Amino acid sequence: MLRSKTRWKLAESDETNIDRLQSELGISRLATSLLVNRGIEREEEARRFLYKENLSYHDPFLMDGMKESVDRIQHAIAENEKILIFGDYDADGVSSTTVLIFTLRELGATFDYYIPNRFTEGYGPNEAAFRQAKEDGYDLIVTVDTGISGVHEAEVAKEIGIDLIITDHHEPPPVLPNSYATINPKKPGCGYPFKGLAGVGVAFKLSQALLGRIPGHLLEIAAMGTIADLVPLQDENRLIASEGIRALQNSSKPGIKALLDVCGLKGQELNEEHLGFGIGPRLNAVGRLESADPAVELLTTDDSELAEQLASEIDALNKTRQELVNTMTQEAIEDVESNDLLNENNRVLIIAREGWNAGVIGIVASRLVEKYYRPTIVMSIDRDKGVAKGSARSIEAFDMFANLSECRDILPHFGGHPMAAGMTIDLTYLESLRKRLNEQALEKLTEKDLMPLTKVDLHCRVEDITLETIEEMNLLAPFGVSNPKPVVMLKDVNLSQIRRIGSKNNHLKVALEENGATLDGVGFNFGYVFEEITSRAAVSVIGQLSVNEWNGLRKPQIFVKDMAVNEWQLFDYRGIRDLKKRLESMPLDKLIMISFQESTVNKLGIQQWKEFVKTSPLEENLKFENKYVMLLDLPDLEEDLVELFKKGGLPERTYTVFEHEEDHFFSTLPSREDFKWYYAFLMKKGSFHLRDAEKLAKHKGWSKETVHFMSQVFFELDFVTMDDGLISLNPQSVKSELTSSKTYRSKLEKAKLENDFCYSSYHALKSWFDQSVNCFNSTEEAIK
Repeated sequence: MLRSKTRWKLAESDETNIDRLQSELGISRLATSLLVNRGIEREEEARRFLYKENLSYHDPFLMDGMKESVDRIQHAIAENEKILIFGDYDADGVSSTTVLIFTLRELGATFDYYIPNRFTEGYGPNEAAFRQAKEDGYDLIVTVDTGISGVHEAEVAKEIGIDLIITDHHEPPPVLPNSYATINPKKPGCGYPFKGLAGVGVAFKLSQALLGRIPGHLLEIAAMGTIADLVPLQDENRLIASEGIRALQNSSKPGIKALLDVCGLKGQELNEEHLGFGIGPRLNAVGRLESADPAVELLTTDDSELAEQLASEIDALNKTRQELVNTMTQEAIEDVESNDLLNENNRVLIIAREGWNAGVIGIVASRLVEKYYRPTIVMSIDRDKGVAKGSARSIEAFDMFANLSECRDILPHFGGHPMAAGMTIDLTYLESLRKRLNEQALEKLTEKDLMPLTKVDLHCRVEDITLETIEEMNLLAPFGVSNPKPVVMLKDVNLSQIRRIGSKNNHLKVALEENGATLDGVGFNFGYVFEEITSRAAVSVIGQLSVNEWNGLRKPQIFVKDMAVNEWQLFDYRGIRDLKKRLESMPLDKLIMISFQESTVNKLGIQQWKEFVKTSPLEENLKFENKYVMLLDLPDLEEDLVELFKKGGLPERTYTVFEHEEDHFFSTLPSREDFKWYYAFLMKKGSFHLRDAEKLAKHKGWSKETVHFMSQVFFELDFVTMDDGLISLNPQSVKSELTSSKTYRSKLEKAKLENDFCYSSYHALKSWFDQSVNCFNSTEEAIK
C-alpha cells in the first residue's frame, strides 16, 4: 500500500445532465462533465462559458454609488480640482491605481496617486495621509482596492473638508464608512449582478463609467490584478482575464514589455499561470519590501529605457523577497515544531517574531498552511509600537474572516476574505487572540477537516485521454479560483514504466497502462516514490492533463499531483545486495523486521537495526496495521508464516529478504534407493564409523553431509545405534517409513520452503500471500 498525501474528494456527477449537455454541445464527455460539475448545465450558458458567446460586461451604473462617484469626479475635472488616487501596495492595488491613472490622464484631470508605506503606515487609508493631502491642496480622494474599513478616516475626511470616494472589493464591516460615495459590489443593498470583482475590477468598472465605453486598452492591467488577487474567475472576471491575457500578448506599453522580458515570457504564448506565478509576484514584491511606487511607475511610463531599468530593479527585489521568505519560513517551522504547536488543542497556528518583515508574512503563512494544513496567522512584532502586524491564511473548513470577526473587540484593524486576512493587534491581546481562535476552531473543525484535501473533478480511463479531449477541456481556461485547472483521477491502472529523472533523481517518470492504452506522466518531487511502489502494483493517480510537444510530436501527458496504491504491496528483496542502504531510507517508526533464526542479523550485517528485529515473532503480540513488515529469513514450517500474519494483521507493505543458511532445495535429497544401498552396506559391514563418511561419499558420488543425514534418519527410526560416531545396526528394529524421521521431514519441509519462497517467481510468491493468508483478503480503501 502507498498512502496518498491528501484526501481525494471526487466531485459528484449528474449523469442525466451530462448526457443531455453532451448531446447539445457535441464535445467529449470529460469536457461536458467538467461543465456540469461546475454548475454550468444549460446549453446557452455553456456556450457563453466555452466560446465567450454573448458574454458581455455589466452596466457599471448597476453598482451602488457609481453615479454619485462619476458625477463628483467629472465635476472635479471640470473645476480643475486636485484628485488624489489612494491605492494599496499589493499587485491588485498597484494595478487598480494604474487603471485610474490612465483613465484620469485620458480625461485631462489634475491628479496624483498615493500608496501608503506598508512598514510605516500599514494597510489602508490613514489620518496622517489624509491631513497631508488637505495641506497639499487636494479636494477629492478616490481609494482603489482599499477603504471599506476606514470608518475613522472617512470622518477625518469630512472634518477637514475633503470628499472621499471609496472603491473596494473586500468584505464590508458591520459599520460602513460615512464617505461621499462607496463603490463595492459586496456592499449590503448593492444590486450589481456579480460580487466577485477584484479591486482592479471595481476600478475598471469606474473607468468604464467615466469613459462611457469598455476601456479595452486597460484590460491587460485589469487582468494582472484580477489573477494575482485570486478572485473567482467567473462571470466578468473571466472576461477580464481572458481578454486581458490576449491583450497582454501584444501589449505596446513599455513597462509591460519590459516586465515580460525579465519574467522570461517575451514572445511566449501567455496564459493565466504566467500572470499568477510570473508577473503577479514581481508586482507584489515591490510593496512587500519597499514603497510600491516603482511598480506603478513601471506600468504607467512611456519611456522604454526607464521601463527596462524599473523592471530590472523589481526583478532583483523579487529575488530578495524569495530568499527572505525561505529564511522566515524555516524559522517559523522551527517555532512550530520546537514549541509543540501541532497538538490536538492547537488547531490554529499563530506564529509571531520580532524583526520579521511584515511584507512577506502572508507568503510565509501560505507556506505553513501547505505544510501543516492548519489555519495560520504569521505576525511581525513591533516592540516600540507595542503592536503586531499579522497575515492570515486558512483552510476550506475554517472561514478566517468570520472567525476573526468574532474577535473584533481586540482587533481594531483587520479585513479580508474567508481564506485570507490581514490585521494589526496590540501585543497585550496576542495570547487572547490565540486562545479564542483555538477555542473556535475546536468547536468548528473535526480531525477530518485537518487532513489535507484535494478536490478531484473527474474519474476517467486512460483511453479517454486524447489530444482532442485535452483541447476541449482547455476551453474552460483561464483557470483560477472557482474555476480551477481540472484534476483527473485514474484508478487502479498498471505501471508499464517507472523511473527516476532529474539531476538529483528527485522527479518521477511513469507510463500508465489500462486496457492497452498508455499515458505518460511526470511527477515533480515524486522521486522518493520509486522505492515505495512495486512495478507490478495497481496505481491510482490524480493530476492535471497537458499536451507534451517534443521534436514535432504531440502527446497527452499527466502532471502527477498525488499517487496511491490501494492494495498491500510485496517488495521482493530476495538476493538484495544493498539492504543496508534500503534500511537507511525507511521510516523506522513503521518498520518491523522478523527473524526466525538468531544468526540472520549477523549474516546480513545489519546489527545497527537489531532493536527493530523480532526474533520470537510468534511469541509476541505483534500488530502489523499501518506498518512495514520485513521477513529476514524463513521459519521451519510454512504454517508459522501463515500464523504470523493471521495474528499480526495486514501490513501496508511486506518486504521479503528470506536469507537462508544452506540450499536444501539444491542439496541432494537421497532417494529411497540410496537409503536401501546404505542399509545394505551397513548390514554387510556390521558397523561403520562416520570418520570414513567422506571416503564412502566419494565412492558413491554423494556429499559427506548426505552420509551424515542418512545416518541421522536411520538413528531416529531406530534402525541403528550411534556411539561417538560409530554406527551399528539394531537387530531389534522394526520397519518404518522414512517420513517418520523428524530430520527427514524437516529436510523435505525446508526444501519445499526454499522452493516456494526463495526460488519462486514474484507472481508465485505474491499469489501465495494472497491465497494463504486470510487477512490479506481484506484491503483498506485509500480513496474515499
